[in-house]
Parts: sequence; structure tokens; C-alpha cells
Amino acid sequence: MRYQLSSQELTSYAQDGFLVRKSVFDKQELALLRKAVERAAMQAHQLRKTGRIYILDGKTFVDIGHTTVQYEPESSVDAIKVIEPVHELDPALGALVDNPKITAPMCSLLGSKSISLWTDKLNLKRPRDGSGFGWHQDSPYWVHDSKHVDELHNVYIALDDAGEENGCFRIIRGSHTRGCLPGTDDGTMLGGFYTDPRCFDRSREVTFDLPAGSLVFFHAHTVHGSQANHSDMPRRALIMTYQPAGFPMLKSGNLHTTTCPGT
Repeated sequence: MRYQLSSQELTSYAQDGFLVRKSVFDKQELALLRKAVERAAMQAHQLRKTGRIYILDGKTFVDIGHTTVQYEPESSVDAIKVIEPVHELDPALGALVDNPKITAPMCSLLGSKSISLWTDKLNLKRPRDGSGFGWHQDSPYWVHDSKHVDELHNVYIALDDAGEENGCFRIIRGSHTRGCLPGTDDGTMLGGFYTDPRCFDRSREVTFDLPAGSLVFFHAHTVHGSQANHSDMPRRALIMTYQPAGFPMLKSGNLHTTTCPGT
């Protein structure tokens, strides 16, 4: 099966800064991925004692080698919020990096015969405990480490059904066209990584009420975020970022290159 993007999809992505493909992964594939992310989360938590623990703006982070684990700020059970990168913690997640359902569309976006992984992360967003993510772009995090930040593209993989009740993914349509936008200046250590709300139009917000297994491709400059999970349902998601071939990954410096399907 061919998973490359059509010319219509490419045009839509160029205009909007995102593209949705629903129910790409089936129930069996999702069951395997859910087990994989839970194994990865358990391993990351067990390795916490070997890492460097630090706190920024009241949020706990742990660096374990080149992997960073962020914990929920107000959780009573040491709930993990984010792991980056995560693909090295489980073979099934490592294999996902080369899955043609993901790499073929990425090859279309980059217009290349091969691509390389830039980074990947797991957002767990547990029931009741899962905090939200303020409006931000990914590019300001990466602009000092990548000379081609304009060519970084993300894919959001919904591992659970997602809606407003469990803090679904949100995007500001067309916000990618303005490049890196200014951050907030609120006196906090991390505030500069959240996009100044005066620099984008909230009326162009798109809320993604999606079934599990769906994909959202979005540009590194696209403003995005999510609300907290106040429901009894999880809202786990993987986000993988690709770049032109031949460049190393963000945190490890390793090179992982994938040949585009059909080439």
C-alpha cells in the first residue's frame, strides 16, 4: 500500500500547517503500541534514580543519559508527563520510526528519497492527573540546534480516542507561515518557550476530536497545545519529528536514516 501524500494533501498542509489522517493504525497495532509505551514509561521511572534530577518552575525533570523525563507537577503518584526521546526504550517504538505509514508522508513533505529522525517523545496525559500544554511552537526549542528548522515536520500519533474531555490536541491554523514567534515574558524560566498570545489568532484554533490510531502531521512553526485531562480516560500520544537525511538526532547525536518507501 502507498502512503505518500497526494498533491491535494500537500497543498492543504502548505496552507494550514497541518494535515490529518484518521484511523491509520488498527486495533491490533494500537494494542502493541500501548503496551510498548507503558513498558517504556516503567523503564524510565525505574531509571530515575540513576539520572540527574532538577526542578524548573516547580516542574520535576530527570536527565537519564540523553533521555529527559518530565513529571506531572501536581501528581501524588509521580506520574510521568513526557519522555524524550522514547524510541530507544522499547523495540516496538524503535520499529515505529521506520513504519511506512509515517515515513512515506514525511518523505512527501520533505520531497526526499530518504529522511532522518530528529527527535521523538511520549506524552502520557494520564486520567485526572494529565496536565495540559500551553500554546507553543516547537521551532524555538530547536532553532539553536538545527540549521534547517524550517524543514522539521512532526507527526502526532493518537494512541487513545481523544476529545475535549481528555485534553485533545489543538492547533492554530496557518500559524506556521510566520516562522519563529516571540515567547512570553512572564519572569519564569520556561516562559520564553510559550508563544506570546498577542502573536497568533485564537479564532483560528482547530480542535482535534480523533479516534485512536489517527495521525496529525504538523510543521515545527505551527502553534499548538492542549488542555488538561479531567476525564477518566487516558490520552496518550507519540510525537515523532523528521528532518532531511544525513543529520543527527537532537539529543543523542546518533544518526537514524530511513529510505523512503517505493524508492
